[in-house]
Amino acid sequence: MTTDATAPWLIVGLGNPGPEYAMNRHNVGFMVADLLAERIGGKFKRAGKAQAQVLEGRIGAPGPQNRRVILAKPMSFMNVSGGPVTGLRDFYKVPVGNIVAIHDELDIDYGTMRLKLGGGDNGHNGLKSITKSMGADYHRVRFGIGRPPGRMQVADFVLKDFSSTERKELDYLVDRAADAVECLVTEGLERAQSAYNS
Repeated sequence: MTTDATAPWLIVGLGNPGPEYAMNRHNVGFMVADLLAERIGGKFKRAGKAQAQVLEGRIGAPGPQNRRVILAKPMSFMNVSGGPVTGLRDFYKVPVGNIVAIHDELDIDYGTMRLKLGGGDNGHNGLKSITKSMGADYHRVRFGIGRPPGRMQVADFVLKDFSSTERKELDYLVDRAADAVECLVTEGLERAQSAYNS
């Protein structure tokens, strides 16, 4: 898939709105989006009808790799992320190949990250909703959270905060995920995969 160098990128951190969810494993997409917003040097604002918080800015050094980006956090709750993402795609005229979803991934160990284009949703309700709204041909930055211990239900696990052991590495891993997003947008998927897939 070719991407239009002049078209903007839509970078979506997936999570649930509200302070009670802020440190949940399911909210790691929001954490990465918040760090990217800090790096861009702006603040999220509520986007009109799109049910999302949005920040427009640029990523990359001045020159040909500098990209216009729309950073977004859907405020609709994870399971219905597709509506806000599709609304933003249409409003900003973003090609599907220029959309990046940052999300937690159960099938990857904690501390591991994978970038890919397209594919299934692996039971992730946020991805399921986005794919249902606009097809599967968008990029994903998959942040490994591992599987629940023992007999804990998946729903309980993803809605729990990161453990104290995990939190020791969390800032570093969120930072690395933000680097991976920047690399993907400015240098392309292959370069980002070879640098960050672990």
